[in-house]
Amino acid sequence: MSQIAATSAVTDVVANAVTTGAATAEAVAAKAPHPLAKALRPLAVDIAGPLAAFYLLHSGLGASEFAALAWSSAFPVARTVLGLVKDRTLNRFAALMLGVNLVGLVLTAVSGDARLMLAKEAVLSGFMALAILGSALTARPLMSAALRPFLTKGETAREAAWDRLAAGSRPFRRYERLFSVIWGSALLAECVARVAGAFTLPVATMAWLSTVLLVGAIVTGSVLGQAAAQPMEKLVRTEADAA
Repeated sequence: MSQIAATSAVTDVVANAVTTGAATAEAVAAKAPHPLAKALRPLAVDIAGPLAAFYLLHSGLGASEFAALAWSSAFPVARTVLGLVKDRTLNRFAALMLGVNLVGLVLTAVSGDARLMLAKEAVLSGFMALAILGSALTARPLMSAALRPFLTKGETAREAAWDRLAAGSRPFRRYERLFSVIWGSALLAECVARVAGAFTLPVATMAWLSTVLLVGAIVTGSVLGQAAAQPMEKLVRTEADAA
């Protein structure tokens, strides 16, 4: 009887351990962030952080536009410096947002009437457009960082496939550059249209048309960008499956 009792006790301990381990694994899996959400987090910090800080300070707390731009630059400054010191790499999205804020500070200091204010917003888009177009000539097109999370979905195999393709696939690199060229061109066209409208159309018209033009540029970039994104997704999927 003692052996049966001992065996039963051991069985209960093992069963409890297995149950506890399974429950712990499920809890860890439940708490773990979704791979795509994890991959998108840097973009949220580098882009959404400064924008949210600006609107909170300017519209929410009543700070001047100049002060709001200056204080919201703390996000990209910290991210840029941290990347240079810790990883010895340039966080290009953070650097881009920092550049946009600095251009905004300069233009805020010189803009006076309503038309100049409308033109200033367009120039900021133009600055981003030129940065994106310029990056298409480099080894790391700027918009690739924004596209990568959506194509790799945070999956390890796809992340590795992206790295291999970016390092050795000429078609993949060509589509990378094309994607940045499409987005940069859409934003640059929007900038030209808004600057022209700021000085030729009534201010009341441009007050709402500016938003329409910006949304139109984003939609255009998203739709036309599929010409590069879809072949890239196919290459990543094929490379990941072959590994």
